[in-house]
Amino acid sequence: MRAAKRMSLIPPSSTLKVLGLAKELERGGKKIVHMEVGEPDFDTPAHIKEAAKQALDRGLTKYTPSAGLPELREAIAEHLTRQGIEATAKNVIVTPGAKHAIFCALAAALDPGDEVLIPSPCWTYEAMVKIVGGKPVFIQVSEESGFKLEAEKLEEAITPRSRLLLLNYPNNPTGAVMSAAELKPLLDAAVDHDLLILSDDIYNVLVYEGEQGNPLKFPGMAERTISVNGFSKAYAMTGWRLGYAVAPADFIVEMAKIQEASTTCTASFVQAAAITALRGPQDFVAQMRAEYRRRRDEIVRGLNEIDGIKCLKPQGAFYVFPSIEELGMTSLQFCESLLKTKGVAAVPGSGFGPGGEGHVRLSYATSMENIRLAIQLIREFVEESCK
Repeated sequence: MRAAKRMSLIPPSSTLKVLGLAKELERGGKKIVHMEVGEPDFDTPAHIKEAAKQALDRGLTKYTPSAGLPELREAIAEHLTRQGIEATAKNVIVTPGAKHAIFCALAAALDPGDEVLIPSPCWTYEAMVKIVGGKPVFIQVSEESGFKLEAEKLEEAITPRSRLLLLNYPNNPTGAVMSAAELKPLLDAAVDHDLLILSDDIYNVLVYEGEQGNPLKFPGMAERTISVNGFSKAYAMTGWRLGYAVAPADFIVEMAKIQEASTTCTASFVQAAAITALRGPQDFVAQMRAEYRRRRDEIVRGLNEIDGIKCLKPQGAFYVFPSIEELGMTSLQFCESLLKTKGVAAVPGSGFGPGGEGHVRLSYATSMENIRLAIQLIREFVEESCK
């Protein structure tokens, strides 16, 4: 069957490609150290799971309003208020995963040919932008800048067709964090050129040094900002598929139209569990963050002890993005050979936009044992294959 021509414009996920090859090797009996997937290795806290069970037992299995359960929207607004962000339930839409919130936002914001400015290296926003008819414009950021977008580079990329600036800090794949002071010149430029801001804040609870700035905390920015977040990273709920967006109330209405026409709503009992996640104990988040920090320090130390590899210390998220440029291999060659010979699954930097080549992404959302084993195997691989 012939698919639409636009499907040829959508690149496959490098992460899922590596995962597929790793699973194939595992089926053949090879032991794989999985460092490729950005998924917490922690279990969802017991009180959240119990809330879902209780919701099922009391019959919460029907449709909900497309924008989400009113009580959950209120709980999210309260959660934001505690962070110093003004919001009401009308500013919130609940979605089946943060990824769907991003899709709904792009679909509601873009006309055909509108440009979306994306700092690169970046997660795979490109596919969603193209699906809704937009044009991704990558702005390459440098390792020297800490993988942070600078206002001068943003200004150079803006054209009359520029519609939206897409920010993701803490960043996937680099772990970069942007303070409020670093964020302000970008927001000033957005105002000067009448750009919308789409801020992917999914890793905002995973900051290890400093503080991540938030566009919604700046005066006047709420009227042009869509902030996306979710429960996957903060509460180890990846498989529950639950996210949300915060935006002006009239724009939330438009996003809800996309959801009505596609997924209808998010599972009702999952939404009930999310209320408990937000209003219940938060010590799990702090404990998880502390453990990730320990793992980050270990993997950065270990990688920097390998000749030919240089690794910046990320301030947030749960990825490292070391440079392998000195090893004389492309990132795809490195990752494929490392996987086949040593059984370590990593993602080539070439899959994260034009700024990613020369690097690989490793996730430290795995055990300390796996991290140490991966470092040992990478060291062996470099010594045997890259000399």
